[in-house]
Amino acid sequence: MTAQLAEPATRAWQADPYAAALRTGQGPLFLRRRDGWLLPLEVERWCAEPDSADDTVLARCTGPVLDIGCGPGRLVTALARLGHTALGVDVTPEAVARTVRAGGSALCRSVFDPLPREGRWGTVLLIDGNIGIGGDPAVLLLRAVELTAPGGSLLVEVATTDVDERVEVHVEDGDGGRGASFWWARLGARALCAEARAADWTPYETWQTAGRHFVHLTR
Repeated sequence: MTAQLAEPATRAWQADPYAAALRTGQGPLFLRRRDGWLLPLEVERWCAEPDSADDTVLARCTGPVLDIGCGPGRLVTALARLGHTALGVDVTPEAVARTVRAGGSALCRSVFDPLPREGRWGTVLLIDGNIGIGGDPAVLLLRAVELTAPGGSLLVEVATTDVDERVEVHVEDGDGGRGASFWWARLGARALCAEARAADWTPYETWQTAGRHFVHLTR
């Protein structure tokens, strides 16, 4: 059931050091911009059980849930325990393998590949900065429209600052290991809401908890 994966960003997330960090469940791991700026990636949190901020996302999920860029699957497995039909998609085989080992369901493919239940997901998730996937939030938000049922929700974790950028980055481990370059995006709540309206999403609410910021969009 594995579709052909998009290139070249897919190679970056499949390769060490990202896949190696998921195997061990430990960082350090960073996104590095071409100008040298570093964004720490929270591998340990991603590989742990859902925290209090995640719980606020889980509480807003209705119907079947699709987690785009599910990583090691903490939200997918928690949703399954709560009785939701939940599916994760991720381009990294190790992420999918961890999700399945933890009891969740996941497919190793890009969000832009054909997916089950297109147009019938009650809730779609873009958590842990995954609005950045592909480096073009407008395109990703339009794809989310195709995936979500009429009246459904898109829950997005945004940057904690008022940022709106598309940047070329690579993953590195701080010890010399690095992946291929790819395009990524970072949006704060204001920029996300502007992009969302252009894609026919309606901002419903924003909230902040435990140092993380989220936006709830509806169709």
